[in-house]
Amino acid sequence: MQTYKVAIVGTGGIAAVHASNLARTDNRAELVAACDVDDARLQAFADEHGIAGRYQSLTELLAEAKPDIVHLCTPPMMHIDQAIECLEAGAHVLSEKPPALSLADFDRLNNAQAKGGAQFSCVFQHRFGDASAAAQTLIGGTDFGRPLVARCDTLWYRPDEYFDLPWRGTWKAEGGGPTMGHGIHQFDLLLHLLGPWEEVNAIASRQARATSTEDFSAALVRFENGAAATVINSLLSPRETSDIRVDCEFATIELSHLYGYGTKDWTITAAPGHEDTVASAWAGQPLERGSGHSAQFLAMYDALDAGLPLPAGADSARQTLEFAAAIYASAFTGQPVRRGEIVPGHAFYEGMDGEGRGTRVLASSARA
Repeated sequence: MQTYKVAIVGTGGIAAVHASNLARTDNRAELVAACDVDDARLQAFADEHGIAGRYQSLTELLAEAKPDIVHLCTPPMMHIDQAIECLEAGAHVLSEKPPALSLADFDRLNNAQAKGGAQFSCVFQHRFGDASAAAQTLIGGTDFGRPLVARCDTLWYRPDEYFDLPWRGTWKAEGGGPTMGHGIHQFDLLLHLLGPWEEVNAIASRQARATSTEDFSAALVRFENGAAATVINSLLSPRETSDIRVDCEFATIELSHLYGYGTKDWTITAAPGHEDTVASAWAGQPLERGSGHSAQFLAMYDALDAGLPLPAGADSARQTLEFAAAIYASAFTGQPVRRGEIVPGHAFYEGMDGEGRGTRVLASSARA
């Protein structure tokens, strides 16, 4: 197994999560460099995590440290340009969410990956716990049956002061509100479990927070396999939970947690007459490792070792980004949106605000 040279770009709060999880990868990674425009913050971060290479320029980091993998922990509006620079330099990219602020920007990755021969992956760590792998295996199989009804709720709370950072709560810097910046982890897992979505009907509003984006959205989703789901994304919920429930023909699968889960956070309930089959099927799955960044890091290294495409790679990350775009497009046009509909020339291809439609709709519906 190869040990990969890793660099972290951006040394804010999420960077510490990456650094601590890299230390739990059984020497599969060596953290060789960090980068931040704020030198004091960079030095403090590098001192804390024992990082020798310290840079205020990504270009210099790539040229001198020559990392195998770059973790992008910068604010959302910086992700795509930094990812392209890394990919063109031949460094694999693991980007924090969202991977880009629009489908148009995201599609620029294609040329960058081809040019540098490196791959892009997005941090969607909830896919990588053992229980989510087990659920994905069993949903639609003979023991659990086909999925029928589901719900996916990201009910979080962010007070007004959370938005004091000037880039938060803006279309230009974050690309949207909780749909893009918070609920994306949870509905990415829903898509991972249920497969391709087919159509979205949604609403979005600014209920309470002084932002330019929504602080709440809700969607009714139809999947290709016939399942129907509701998806709610909120920053207005004092009792915070992250929940997924999938009702299959013979079993209900439930996950309730906040920012990460272990096996104990999953509940399996059998339909009458299927108790033994369902219990046996679930118990027969490996159920040791919870979700988290280190689980995704290890899966990434295994893929690189084997010469395989990276998990949570560009194609699947784009599907999740397209789902977010569809929520916004449906909410701000009042029309259902089908997968594959948002293409070049569509108002919501260039940005989640739909050329200002979102701003106008939210302004007209905002409550005093």
